[in-house]
Amino acid sequence: MIIVDADDQKSVLTWYNNRPEDLPHIPVTGATGNIKAMLKEHEKSYDFVIADCAGRDSAEMRSGLMAADVFISPLRPSQMDLDVVPHTCSVFTAAKDFNGDVRGYLVLNMTPTNMFVNEANEAAEVLKDYPEMHLANSRVCDRKAHRDAWAESMTIFETQNDKAQQEIEALVKEVIL
Repeated sequence: MIIVDADDQKSVLTWYNNRPEDLPHIPVTGATGNIKAMLKEHEKSYDFVIADCAGRDSAEMRSGLMAADVFISPLRPSQMDLDVVPHTCSVFTAAKDFNGDVRGYLVLNMTPTNMFVNEANEAAEVLKDYPEMHLANSRVCDRKAHRDAWAESMTIFETQNDKAQQEIEALVKEVIL
């Protein structure tokens, strides 16, 4: 597996550069602009190539879609995130004209862990109106474990939080494997 950080913020590269040396090596590289050729080249050497693009329409996202097997669009169960879904689906649909095999998923992310807060279920109902992309059954809750793992430049699987690990494992099994 390799991660291609194609976001201007370069937060994945920062995470990688801060990663303790005693943890397993995870290859990370940066890219900007048209990343299709780079992704295709990495495909020859790695089983999985993960491109992290900005959470907005960009040249990196559009060119990455041309090489992708799976497109994952994480979104919070908030009106602000729901408002961008029509555009995201439009970009995804246009990409399918050139890469007909790409599968797209809307993933509810940072959902409340409080079972009495219903905003994730309400957002899921709204997202059913966008059949261009699949609504993932798996959700990723807003857990301190994710923030702590990021702060320590660890993956969630290098932490001791079983619930957070199970959520990510379920998501990977659903949309990638």
